[in-house]
Amino acid sequence: MATWQLGLLLLVGAWALQSVGVWLQMRHYARTVKSIGSEFDEGFLGTGFVRGRFQKGTIALVVVSDDLVVRRVSTMTGRSVFAKFHSHPALAGLRLDRLEAALSDVEHFDAGRTAAILAAVAQIETRRQKRRQEDTGSHLLRLENA
Repeated sequence: MATWQLGLLLLVGAWALQSVGVWLQMRHYARTVKSIGSEFDEGFLGTGFVRGRFQKGTIALVVVSDDLVVRRVSTMTGRSVFAKFHSHPALAGLRLDRLEAALSDVEHFDAGRTAAILAAVAQIETRRQKRRQEDTGSHLLRLENA
């Protein structure tokens, strides 16, 4: 077999392994989100991610109740498809407005993990605003129809 054919075969093999790894990681992500959805039936789920060009990438999941109490914070950090979500129970029970200050007190949080959590919180705030607008709009419609 020619050298270029062997190189091409190795490249295809590496691509196939990467595809399987990405599929497994996406399945893990979907299972984690589904389990959070079944565990918490009220409130908001925010997801945030930070892509690292030369550092590790991070995905964060933040669950907040309707009264803005943090129920769960989970992060997945890594460069490979073998990264898994890790829960941070020290952050559970905090009010959402105090979460950012608490992140600076956690020793093992790097800038990427903090940024991903803050992105998830920003997504929660956006969803809260949207829900508030929808609730106000439906209230106005009820008043107009009365």
